[in-house]
Amino acid sequence: MTRPLSRLLALALAALALAALSVTTSARAAPSADGIAPERLSADVQTLASEPFAGRAPGTAGEAKTVDWLVGQLKAIGLAPGGPDGAWTQPVPLVRTQLGAGPVTVAGGSQPIDWVQQRDVYLSTVRAAERARVAAAPLVFVGYGVTAPERGWDDFKGVDLKGKVAVVLINDPDFDAAAGEPVAGRFGGRRMTYYGRWIYKFEEAARRGAIAALIVHDTPGAGYGWNTVVAPGGENYDIAAAPYRVALQGWIEGEAASRLFAAAGLDLAAQRLRARSPDFRPVELGLTLSADLPVTHETLMSRNVLAKLPGAKRPGEVVMFGAHWDAYGQGAPDAQGRTVRPGANDDAAGVAGLLEIARAFRRGPRPDRSVVFAFWTAEERGLLGSETYANRPVYRAADTVANITLDILQTGGPARDVMLVGQGQNGLEDDLVAAAARQGRTVTPEALPERGLFYRADHFPLAKRGVPTLLFMAISGAPDLVSGGRTAGQAWLEGYMRCYHQTCDDWNPGLDFTGAAQDVALAYQVGRDLAMSTRWPQWREGSEFRQTRTADGR
Repeated sequence: MTRPLSRLLALALAALALAALSVTTSARAAPSADGIAPERLSADVQTLASEPFAGRAPGTAGEAKTVDWLVGQLKAIGLAPGGPDGAWTQPVPLVRTQLGAGPVTVAGGSQPIDWVQQRDVYLSTVRAAERARVAAAPLVFVGYGVTAPERGWDDFKGVDLKGKVAVVLINDPDFDAAAGEPVAGRFGGRRMTYYGRWIYKFEEAARRGAIAALIVHDTPGAGYGWNTVVAPGGENYDIAAAPYRVALQGWIEGEAASRLFAAAGLDLAAQRLRARSPDFRPVELGLTLSADLPVTHETLMSRNVLAKLPGAKRPGEVVMFGAHWDAYGQGAPDAQGRTVRPGANDDAAGVAGLLEIARAFRRGPRPDRSVVFAFWTAEERGLLGSETYANRPVYRAADTVANITLDILQTGGPARDVMLVGQGQNGLEDDLVAAAARQGRTVTPEALPERGLFYRADHFPLAKRGVPTLLFMAISGAPDLVSGGRTAGQAWLEGYMRCYHQTCDDWNPGLDFTGAAQDVALAYQVGRDLAMSTRWPQWREGSEFRQTRTADGR
């Protein structure tokens, strides 16, 4: 009896294992009800993240290959050119700079401080000059570097920064505030506003005449570690002829910043606390910064790729989907000698998602409204492609019903929920909840609002012009995975963040695109419903973008 029972038990266990394997394989490969196929997402990501695309940096051979490949895919799907004058692309004139090595010295304390670039300080420039020079420029601590009259906040108090170096804290003045502090809740609390973004801080310092601006890095406030800060290796991009730019911009590593304030006879922690008061005034550190660094620079022409499916009834009304095709190109070798930062998830996955959405639209009935697919350049360099488009739109903001953006998708497996970035902004959130319910899923507000993700993706330039937006960005929190729950989701998130902007953000057979396909299907359903309707989503009361949309008459 024992031996036959053991054999039967072994056979039963084997059958169960085979059934589980079949279910897992099916889950990885089965398309959604809309035909969004995980295997096609995986294949397109594998292509875009492959060695010949060289990390897809703007202005490189990798860009040419990427744009050619994208246009070929869009033609094969059956879309029409969506760019200016019937072209597939929109020109994006950029300046690319590379800061060279040289001494960076802080003087005025008991002894000079020689900063080592990329260890103590990270510097770059976007000025097209032969050298980036700062000669004994006084360092001034300007708190969070925020001017927000609508919130009753001014960190500068009229202090003249001409020829000086602004030292700034990252995030908003209330980011670290405890309940009961005067600043608590005045900005976004743990949810970063645009005032907390590094782009805003550099531009505000430049508007006030600073020759340089340095942000004190801390991982919670920035939303990423020092390895992400130094990833560009001194390379930078900007829109050609952009105003308000300092000669040097960058970050001070946290411990180096503490030593800097100590050299000025100050405690950084105490100064952080002072900066959380509306009465804060800039502090002259009594120290000077000197640097004389070589700069190589060039003006180049990059390209956004635009395609459209003209609407059958109201072609002048546009539903737009967006993703950025660029990644970080090549950098210093990692421990394995790899130099290409392939950007498999950031954002080849988003590009693959847009292609799948385009295929789904072509399989279905012609939408009433036009659907535009935008593949942006230079997102990693400060949303430069989408900002260029927003300044010179092919389709007016007033005629654009919504923008739905895919930027970093979840590759840990099927999930019970989808993350919502920027909760409380506009009515597209209700559409997402309804679409998720049809999938048997829920919507979870972002768990990491301090990362300011709503202000860090290519939908943002459109939002600033009043277009309601919806962002899919998986690094906004741990997903509730079908296998393993939120604990497994947190493990996926932490594992991915170690590869964020690094050489290990690559395609590999272990990536599970089932969850990504779920989210792409949600984006498609929200956009399809809008494209087949006469509805115009609205910004919520209290959104900073509502007034712009109202002025457009929508």
